[in-house]
Amino acid sequence: QTHLVESGGGLVQPGGSLRLSCAASGFAVDDYFIGWFRQAPGKEREGVSCLSHVDGSTYYKDSVKGRFTISRASAKNTVFLEMSSLKPEDTGVYYCAACIGQWGTVDGMCRSPHVYDYWGQGTQVTVSS
Repeated sequence: QTHLVESGGGLVQPGGSLRLSCAASGFAVDDYFIGWFRQAPGKEREGVSCLSHVDGSTYYKDSVKGRFTISRASAKNTVFLEMSSLKPEDTGVYYCAACIGQWGTVDGMCRSPHVYDYWGQGTQVTVSS
C-alpha cells in the first residue's frame, strides 16, 4: 500500500522552529515530485514548498523564502520541511503530497494541488505566544 505520513507539527512560539517529516511507503520519494502544502482555517490549501525529482530544483512561496527549507533523505525515504523564524501566519495543517510526474514548472506544480497522486493526513502547526 502507498502511504505518506507527516509528523513533527506542534505548538511553537513566534520565532521558533519545527522540522516536519513526510515518510513514504509503497513508493520511492526519489521517483516522485514532492510538495508541501498548508491549509489555514477558512482558507484554501496553498503550496508552501516543492522539490523536483527531475533536477532537484525547489520552489518556495514568497512568504517563507529564507525561513523554510525542503530536503529529501533517500535512505529513509523521507522528505523534510525545516521551518524557522515561524510566524503566526504560518499556522495551519501541513500536508505532503507526491506526484509521479512533473507537469510543468516547479512553481506551477506547487500551485496545482489537484495533480498530486498521494497525500498524507496532515500535521497541525500552531504558531502562537
